[in-house]
Amino acid sequence: MAGGEKKKSGGGGKKKEVKKETGLGLSFTKDENFGEWYSEVVVNGEMIEYYDISGCYILRPWAMSIWENMQTFFDAEIKKMKVKNCYFPLFVSPGVLQKEKDHIEGFAPEVAWVTKSGESDLEVPIAIRPTSETVMYPYYSKWIRGHRDLPLKLNQWCNVVRWEFSNPTPFIRSREFLWQEGHTAFATKEEADTEVLQILELYRHIYEEFLAIPVTKGRKSELEKFAGGLYTTSVEAFIPNTGRGIQGATSHCLGQNFAKMFEINFENEKGEKSMVWQNSWAYSTRTIGVMVMVHGDNKGLVLPPKVSALQVIVIPVPYKDADTQGIFDACAATVVTLSDAGIRAEADLRENYSPGWKYSNWEMKGVPLRIEIGPRDLANNQVRAVRRDNGEKTDISRVFLVEQVKGMLDKIQQNLFDVAKQKRDACIEVVKPWDEFVKALGQKKLILAPWCDEEEVEKDVKARTRGEMGAAKSLCTPFEQPELPDGTKCFASGKPAKKWTYWGRSY
Repeated sequence: MAGGEKKKSGGGGKKKEVKKETGLGLSFTKDENFGEWYSEVVVNGEMIEYYDISGCYILRPWAMSIWENMQTFFDAEIKKMKVKNCYFPLFVSPGVLQKEKDHIEGFAPEVAWVTKSGESDLEVPIAIRPTSETVMYPYYSKWIRGHRDLPLKLNQWCNVVRWEFSNPTPFIRSREFLWQEGHTAFATKEEADTEVLQILELYRHIYEEFLAIPVTKGRKSELEKFAGGLYTTSVEAFIPNTGRGIQGATSHCLGQNFAKMFEINFENEKGEKSMVWQNSWAYSTRTIGVMVMVHGDNKGLVLPPKVSALQVIVIPVPYKDADTQGIFDACAATVVTLSDAGIRAEADLRENYSPGWKYSNWEMKGVPLRIEIGPRDLANNQVRAVRRDNGEKTDISRVFLVEQVKGMLDKIQQNLFDVAKQKRDACIEVVKPWDEFVKALGQKKLILAPWCDEEEVEKDVKARTRGEMGAAKSLCTPFEQPELPDGTKCFASGKPAKKWTYWGRSY
């Protein structure tokens, strides 16, 4: 969106001052006005377009390709685990939806209902899935009869609708989003427990290896777990600019609760009737929003090479009397060489834009590496490579182009992760007494505190920290626990502490 007006964002629709020299650039900085900066980056970087229904967004190809790159990895991995893809309807009958009481109570405020067909009211309103447990499990009870029918492992790539009313934010909180949801059934709890962690490791891989975002693996508190489930594990990310945690993806063990409600029983090897053990697990397009928030800067998006639709953009830099055709040919040849080596590369040969304008444009879109070819480069059989993450410039001989570019893309991927981890780690504060906790919360910290693991105490923490910024809550209890010395007291209740837990405000 070169030189256009700023699209309406969460915080109002001020028109953007067009910068004379290029018509590009952001009107807000990441440090001074994070919310407006984010809204502007996702539009100007061509990730989304605002839609005429609040809380719904158009995912443009630049965002969709990132989703597809993650999908390709994850889909292949779950197929190795013998999970099969399927598709269930979008609509849920009220009777089925309300079968698991805790579950529906957790989702009730967000459920959207279809009440009319044309001009006539429907006899029974129909819900649109907020998640698919209640859609799928009546059929699991039909398909699972004996131990030979287990395990049943299904996944669907689909959209879900949750009618959010508080602060819709592109990718982070939207009324419709894309996700995968896996639903599996086993004969034993051991098998279910094992899978929960296998899937969680895949989610860590997506965040850390693909999106270059450090995450913490852990278990949710009883208050924060999936409604109706036995326990919930998650990968948790953190946004240093806002001092908020963000749930990256979840892998739930549902136990036998849904099996009981939906009568998913099987005859075991001894001929006895048993209930299945179930899991459900999901990650969504929220992943993309977390990536923008963590890596983006005041020039726009910064995309990790592993997920970026385009890894290298090649730009000709002709001067007045230069051999323009020779430069254009060198750009085209460079793209062919890189593409043949499996690198996603394109040339920007548009003649009606200056090289400077193109630099800004592709920086806004976050392409990891820019290659410039001018008369001097042509004469020396070289190219100039400029990194998006740190602006470093390097001249590369065209003879070693592929190896050098591959090496640079690897370095960019690693550097994005290292910088993000350093920033996140700098925000972690270990606190013991309550006053330290309140102080750390005010400083936008990710707080690790000893806790007695009581639900009432967590509710009390929420009540005592409620303010303009929103209340603090437990984010997760990390699997990697620091030592808890004997006699350590809970930061909030003063009772004996049982574990270390991360706390903070969250999205």
